Parts: sequence; structure tokens; C-alpha cells
Amino acid sequence: MTIQSSSPAAPWSAVLALSLCASTLVASEFMPVSLLTPIATDLHLSEGQVGQAIGVSGLFAVLTSLFIAAVTSGVDRRSLLLALTALMLLSGSVVSSAPDYVMLMAGRALIGIVVGGFWSMSAATMMRLVPAGDVARALAILNGGNALATTVAAPLASFLGQYIGWRGAFFCVVPIAAATLVWQFLTLPAMPDRNRSDAAATFRVLRRPQVAYGMLAAALFFLGQFSLFTYLRPFLETVTHTSVSTLSALLLILGVAGLVGTSLIGFILRPHLHAALIAMPLAMAAIAIGLVTFGSSLIATTILLALWGLIGTAAPVGWWSWLARTLPDDAEAGGGLMVAVVQLAIATGAAFGGLLFDGIGHRATFLFSALTLCLSAGAIFLGTRRQAPKPADAAHDGCTSAARS
Repeated sequence: MTIQSSSPAAPWSAVLALSLCASTLVASEFMPVSLLTPIATDLHLSEGQVGQAIGVSGLFAVLTSLFIAAVTSGVDRRSLLLALTALMLLSGSVVSSAPDYVMLMAGRALIGIVVGGFWSMSAATMMRLVPAGDVARALAILNGGNALATTVAAPLASFLGQYIGWRGAFFCVVPIAAATLVWQFLTLPAMPDRNRSDAAATFRVLRRPQVAYGMLAAALFFLGQFSLFTYLRPFLETVTHTSVSTLSALLLILGVAGLVGTSLIGFILRPHLHAALIAMPLAMAAIAIGLVTFGSSLIATTILLALWGLIGTAAPVGWWSWLARTLPDDAEAGGGLMVAVVQLAIATGAAFGGLLFDGIGHRATFLFSALTLCLSAGAIFLGTRRQAPKPADAAHDGCTSAARS
């Protein structure tokens, strides 16, 4: 049995605390993007070396996500989440005071561990905090923090960097992380580890056909999304011919649309999860083709980017909801695999999209994105056909849901 407060509001306060943690974490992860030049100048590094600080966080996120369930077997999940939040606080302190390249990379490695651990446990934690029918809503709130940070982190860090320096901008994370730690300490219930996982548990879930298809679909989705999204700025500058102020406005519109999409997606996912997972990549593929066709028009591009943000930012909620529904008893192992798949897909999409963008042009990159997104829809469609539960399975799922509550 999960120990929860008798107050109906207590679980939702914990969900909001974790949403703030997600927002702070995502801001910490992506702040170097807008502070790369001043960091390089101050530490006497090349911009490429500072760029590696972003890559190292991704590497440690992948490694942590794959093995954290096994390494922390038997550890109360409340204690683990608190430890990860404290580690995020430590990372901000290390990076903001880093005297050299080695300490900078050490601080970034710490944030990578937090990214991998936190997101690996996110679905499983929501399943233990709220009733089964409210999991999609809780995940939407959690990812709302993600969407908010994605919208404001880069421009806010750049703005603060002008006045308090890059170290001051990074240190701003520390008091927020401290407040998040206190909030979680006060609201998170005890969550004893119920799954004694070994190192192979993360990969064993792939034996289930619907999981293999779903992970493939997720990989294709994020690969397609980020092969386009990574190169939006050069596209807008060279094809749409936007000024810097217009570019900022377009990115803000994209971010605000993402917040709206994240707030609404929970109402769609509960009754229509698999249909949404098929429809979202198909819609984004159509948007990618639309950008190729109408990219020179500012009005058309604005509308298309708003739709991209509305769907693309909300999509992770769909994938975490799929994970919670598909692996109710192995959500941590599945979450670890999902984080690794997503991180690798984002890196691969950005890299391959860049090769196409530099070698052939934006059309090749965007059409590749559209094709990959269509393949994602096809993979999840095939996965749903393989899933077709037997009556006994449905009864077992009902028992599992009852046992969780």
C-alpha cells in the first residue's frame, strides 16, 4: 500500500512540487545554449568545448536512466527524489563557481544524472501519487513545468547574463532548487520500492511486442521532431527572412502554444490515447510539409509554428501516459528505457538533420522530419494491433489497478 496523506489536496501539492522540479531541471539542462559565448570567454575555452558540456549531460542522462532502477533497488522513492533534487542544487552551485573546464563538466555531469533519474521515475511516481484515472492529468501538470522552462529558460538566461553574468544566471537555479526540495520534503509521501530490479530489467520489457513497437514509435517521433526543431532558427532567418525581434516573437508564440497544448492534452489522452499517439505525428508531418511549402510567408509560418508548439510540446505527455498504461507494474524500468530512447533520438535527430541542412538544405531536413514522423504513427498503429488484450488480460489489468490504489 502507498502511504498518502488523508487530505485530497496533498497528492496534487506533491504533483505541483514535482512540476516545479521539472521546470527547474529543464532550465538547468538548457541554460548553456544561451550562455555559451560568455562561458567560453570567461573560462578561456572554445565554444565547441563549452558545447560538450551540453553533450555530457545527455550522456550521463542516458546511462542513469538505464541503470538507476537496478542501482537504487530497495531505496524509498521519496528519498531518491529528494536526493536527486539536492543533486540538482549541487550542480547549480558547482557550475556557477566552476574555475575551469573540469569543474564545469563535473557540474554538467551531475545535472545529467538528475535528468536521467527524475524522468525515469516520473510516470511511476505519478501513478503512486494520484488515482489511475488522474494519471494523464498529473503527467500533463508535470510536463507543464517542462513546457514553461522550455519557453522561458533560454531568453531569461540570456537576459540575466547581461546584468549578473553567466555565473549569476546559473546560481539563480540554486534557491529555486532549494525551495523545490523543501516543498517535496513536505508533500511527498513515503514510496517504498516495490520492484526489486536487476540491471537487465530495463531491457526485459522489450520482450513485450507492444512495448517494442511503442519504444520504436517514440524514438521515431522524437528523432523526427528534433531533426526539424533544432534548425528552426536558421530556417526562419534564411527562408522566412525574420528579424531578431520577429524571431523572438515567433519562438515565444511557439512556446505559449506549447503551454496551451500541455494544459489541454490530458482531457484527450484518457479516452483516446492511442488515437492521439497516431494523430500527433501525422499532424506534425503535415506541418513540416507546410513549412517547406509556405515557409516564405510570415503569416503562414506563424500559424504553422503555433500548431507545431501546440502538438509537439504536449506529445511527451502522451508518451508517458502510454508508458503508465502499458507497463503499470514496470513503470520505472520502462521509464528508464524511455528516457534513454528519447535522449538518443533527440541527439540523432539533431545530428542527422544538421547533415541534411548543411549538405542539401532545409527542404531535405524538413521532409526527412515528415517521413520519420509518419513512420512513428505507423509503428504505434502496428503496436496497438499487437496489443489486443484477451479478456483474462483485461481482468488482470483491473486487478493491478485496484492493487495500486
